[in-house]
This record gives sequence, structure tokens and C-alpha cells, in this order.
Amino acid sequence: MKKSLMYGIAGSFFFAFTFILNRSMNLGGGYWMWSASLRYLYTMPILLVILWRNRQLKGIWEEIKKQPWIWILWSTVGFGLFYAPLSLASAYGESWLIASTWQITIVAGVLLTPLFGHKIPVKNLAFSLLILAGIFLMQGSHLREAAVSDVRMTVLPILVAAFAYPLGNRKMMSHCPPEITAMQRVFGMTLCSMPFWLAGSVFAWSRAGLPDMGQHAQSFLVALFSGVTATYLFFKATDMVKQNPRRLALVEATQSAEVIFTLLGGILLLGDALPSGLGFGGITLILAGMIANSLITR
Repeated sequence: MKKSLMYGIAGSFFFAFTFILNRSMNLGGGYWMWSASLRYLYTMPILLVILWRNRQLKGIWEEIKKQPWIWILWSTVGFGLFYAPLSLASAYGESWLIASTWQITIVAGVLLTPLFGHKIPVKNLAFSLLILAGIFLMQGSHLREAAVSDVRMTVLPILVAAFAYPLGNRKMMSHCPPEITAMQRVFGMTLCSMPFWLAGSVFAWSRAGLPDMGQHAQSFLVALFSGVTATYLFFKATDMVKQNPRRLALVEATQSAEVIFTLLGGILLLGDALPSGLGFGGITLILAGMIANSLITR
């Protein structure tokens, strides 16, 4: 269990680069859909080389051929409907605000448990609601400083992403045999979500033209740190506890660590404004919910 938690927290560190770099690209005038599409377009060749070197391409390709539409559907949900809305939200708030609101996914993960033949872990849900209370408190502080439309454009896209990510991940876990590794699953889902990202690229080009080199460079870093490293670590962590809904809920709750990593990175690297007193109170509740989840699952 400790090992899966360490994988989850390490994944949170690398995933924090998503929020920081997406915010940086938006501040630099980059279009949000390019930020989303380029991440996966760059992730694809990196994963291809890794699997080719490890001689794991054939296994995942054979698995995809058995049920291609299942792979395309849940990869589009788990990656496409997760990352495109998250990138959209990044255009409307500081990196720490987006990372904090994203923790709705912890509550979403608990609520999705019955879809996979298990009862909702009530204690985990109770402390996940503490996390949700922290998000509302933090968004309340943001509402005092921003237009209602900006708050809506952070919350609604993230709400879609928060359910799509655990749903797509768990669905593909349930369809993959044990011999398929976490890295193979990340590659398979990246490959099968390509139609979505190619369509997204066409949409971005029609709205904003081609991205500049700065957006290309930062998207490559997001692909390396988040698309490959963070996703692999998180998928590895969830694979280790997928048969235990309480432990799975805890591993998914390690994503709360992204808030701290993103807050520090955003302030140090981007000059993001510090949260207000209410904002800090909300962040404290989010972290308290994560720690409480950890204690009850041991």
C-alpha cells in the first residue's frame, strides 16, 4: 500500500507541471485547444519509442485489435474529455485555482464505484466531501475577485474532466488483462484517443492558426512530465490496488498533493497571486480530507 501511495504522490508532482505550463501558455497567448492537442501529439512518439525498446508494442496492439471500439470510446473519455476541458479551464484562473478545483475528481472517483460492482466506501466519501467543501470555499474567495463567467468557465469544464478521467481509466483497467502493463495501457489510450486530438488540432488551427515555438516547447514538457511520467505513475498506482475500492479511493486522493506543488510552482515561476485567507482555508480543507482518507484506509 505504501508503494502505491508513493507512486500516486510522485505522479502528483509531475502532473502539477500540467497546471503550471498550461497557465504559462495561456498567459503567453497560446490557444487552449493547441495546449491540449499538442500534449498528446508529443506524448505519442515518446511512448512509442519506450514500448519499442521494451518490445511491448505487439502485446498492446493485439489487445487493441480484439476490441478497438472499446479502446477508442474509453480512451476518448479518459483522455479527450479529461484534458481538453482542463486546458480550457486553465485560460480562466491561476494554476493553483485550477489544480485545487480539479480535486473534485476525488469525489467523482468515489461516486463512480457502484458502476464497477462495489459499494461506495462511505468513510472515504465523507472525507472526500471535506475536500469538496474546501473547493467551494476556495471558489467562493475567487468569486469575490473575478467575474461570475470566469468562475463558471473554471468549474463546469473541470466538472466534466473530473468524472471523465477516473471513468475512462477504470473502464480500461476492467477491459485490460493482467499482462498489459500500465505503460502499455497509457500508450494504448493515447493511440486510441488520436482521432479526438487530430480533430482538436483542426479546430484549434481554424480558430487561432498555428501554435508558436514557445507553445510547442512547453507542450513537449507537459507531454514528458505529465503525459508520460505522471500518467504512468498514477496508472501504476491504481493498478496495484484496483481490486480494493477503499485503497483505490485513497490512491486517487493522492492527487490532492498537486495543489501544493502547483501553488508553489505557480507563485515561484509564474508570479501567480497568493490565495486569499478564504483560499488558504479551502486548500487546508482539501489537504485535511486527503490526510483523513489516508488514515482511515490503513
